[in-house]
Amino acid sequence: MATSQNRRVVVTGLGATTPLGGDVASTWQAALDGTSGARTLTHDWVSELQLPVTFAASVAVHPSEQLAKVETRRLDPAGQYALVAAREAWADAGTPEVDGERLGVVVASGIGGVWTLLSSYDTLKEKGPRRVFPLTVPMLMPNGPAAAVSLELGARAGVHTPVSACASGAEAIGYAADMIRSGRADVVVAGGTEAAIHALPIAGFAAMQALSTRNDEPELASRPYDSARDGFVLGEGAGIVVLESEEHARARGARVYAEIAGSGITSDAYHIAAPDPVGGGAARAMQMALQAADAAPSDVAHLNAHATSTPVGDTAESASIRVALGDATDSVPVSATKSMTGHLLGAAGAVEGIFTILAVHHRVAPPTINVDNLDPDVHLDVVIDKPRQLRDGDLVALNNSFGFGGHNVALAIRSAS
Repeated sequence: MATSQNRRVVVTGLGATTPLGGDVASTWQAALDGTSGARTLTHDWVSELQLPVTFAASVAVHPSEQLAKVETRRLDPAGQYALVAAREAWADAGTPEVDGERLGVVVASGIGGVWTLLSSYDTLKEKGPRRVFPLTVPMLMPNGPAAAVSLELGARAGVHTPVSACASGAEAIGYAADMIRSGRADVVVAGGTEAAIHALPIAGFAAMQALSTRNDEPELASRPYDSARDGFVLGEGAGIVVLESEEHARARGARVYAEIAGSGITSDAYHIAAPDPVGGGAARAMQMALQAADAAPSDVAHLNAHATSTPVGDTAESASIRVALGDATDSVPVSATKSMTGHLLGAAGAVEGIFTILAVHHRVAPPTINVDNLDPDVHLDVVIDKPRQLRDGDLVALNNSFGFGGHNVALAIRSAS
């Protein structure tokens, strides 16, 4: 069994449930169409608690339409989303035959089972300890979704849950690729999940002035790089990929979407929530990803930006991209897909990783919507309103993900040869 760090890692399966669709195909088509997944929330607690933000980007298809009742009962929504996406990804990969000891799972979450935690505490206060559901702790654990996927697939090479805020999903994919390169596994199911559209996270993010307050026009609220942006839109869902060593994938004749060619992981040590304004850590992550992929800035044909729609974050990332890519920046089409999905927190990097994989696979960059006036401090070639065809030849694309705490992750994704 090869254990070389040069072992190539390829993507053979994709799965997702997002504000744009209940699977990858519908999500990708909605993204190409420039569809917004933001909508007004209809929960009673929105008005009862007088929340200052009354909208979010909820999943387009409720998991109760895709899972058995017993599964929804025993899994927090974060776990439900992960299981839906993992099943799609596994089927899309052709249900690989692999020894469980060579199969790993890395499913991240930024917050974990917040719905279970808070609703169970309400049950405890109102009805007493005997009414607390026996599976409360497994359901609220951040590693609960990863464990559920590993049980589903019989994965015994390791089950892991990176928790690095909004960089979690991308870090999971990078960690999974490292598992394969090191020889620990031949196949790893990886990604991120989040289900935090709940009153407390909304109130907390609103108190930080991180959320957009465009309550009267939710579909226009997420506007990365626009000069009138006022914060991000909270989203939810999951994105899961099946990664394999190229050797394993080729031996079974699997379809290959793309290669995870490299990853870069750094930290800012600057502030618990604010990005480094000069973007030094983010730039280093991109440079490390390209170095690991044996690629130069001039090789980059596309970039899916973190671009949350916050006034400070978008300009900091713009600066970091120019530091990382130099003069090559001007010829790189940049997509900010959170303009459509909202911000899926710990699932964002995974869903955007899927967008990046599909962009190089289909050779088309999805659009950024709601950019009426490009911020003059953003010096990027932003793909606005309509998809853009990518150039011919071998493609390398970057997917950026950054998180509270100063986490920076960049993935380098190469088109399949």
